[in-house]
Amino acid sequence: MTKTAAVMIAPGCEEVEALSSVDVLRRAGIKCDMVGLVDKIVNGDHNIVLTCDKVMDQSLLDYDVVIFPGGLPGAESLRDDETLKQFMVARKKAGKWNAAMCAAPIAFARYGLLDNSNYTLYPGMEAGIKDEVKNGKFDEALVVVDEENHLITSRGPATAWGYAYEIARVLGADVEKLKDGMLYNMLMLSR
Repeated sequence: MTKTAAVMIAPGCEEVEALSSVDVLRRAGIKCDMVGLVDKIVNGDHNIVLTCDKVMDQSLLDYDVVIFPGGLPGAESLRDDETLKQFMVARKKAGKWNAAMCAAPIAFARYGLLDNSNYTLYPGMEAGIKDEVKNGKFDEALVVVDEENHLITSRGPATAWGYAYEIARVLGADVEKLKDGMLYNMLMLSR
C-alpha cells in the first residue's frame, strides 16, 4: 500500500521547506499532496506562488504524515487555525506521524504535540514556546526524529533535505539510494 503525505501550505510559508518535502517524497514513490490551509493558490514568504492539490479538509486525518513548513507568517497561520489544531490533535491521539520545521513547531507547541517529546526548531525560537511545551526536550540537532511520539522536527531552510529524507525514511522509503541519486551524500562528504 502506498504511503501518503500532506504538506500544509499557508500564505507566507517558506517555499524551499515546503517544496523540498514534496519533491523528495514524490521521488521516493510516496503520494504527497500539497494542501492549502484556506486556498489552492498560495503566495509564499518570498512571493513564489504555489498551486496546491487541494484545500484542507477532514481527509487530513487519513495521511500517514502531515508536514508543516516554516516561514512567517505561514507558521503563525498554521498555529492559529482551530480546525487544523483539532485535526492535528486527533492525529497525535491516533499515533500518526507529524512533522514541522523552522518556525512551524510553534504550531505544534500550541497544539500540545511537543509535550513529552524531543524536538528542535529555528535557532532562538525555543525560548518563545518554552511555557507552552510540557516536559518536552529541545535539541539543537539539525533534524530530530522522536520515534516514540511519531514526531519529526528540523531547524530551517538549509536543513530541508535532511528533514525530507527522514520523513521518507520513517515511511519506509530507501533513502540511501535517493540521497546518492540527488548528490546529498556527496554534499555531506564535502563538509
